[in-house]
Amino acid sequence: MSGEPLQIKKRGEDGTRVITVRLREETLRALDRVAAESNYSRNELINLILKHGIENLEII
Repeated sequence: MSGEPLQIKKRGEDGTRVITVRLREETLRALDRVAAESNYSRNELINLILKHGIENLEII
C-alpha cells in the first residue's frame, strides 16, 4: 500500500445536482428501451439528450 489518502469530493461539488423530474410513462419506457439497447444508463442518456436539446434549441 502506498499510504496515500483516498481523496473524494463532497457530493454536489463535482458540478452536478440531483433534481426531480416528472415524465410521462411512455417517455420513461422509451428512455429505458434506448438505455437497454445502447448500454447507457438512464441518467447518462437524459444528460446527453438534454445537452443536445439545449445546444440545438431555437426559440421563435
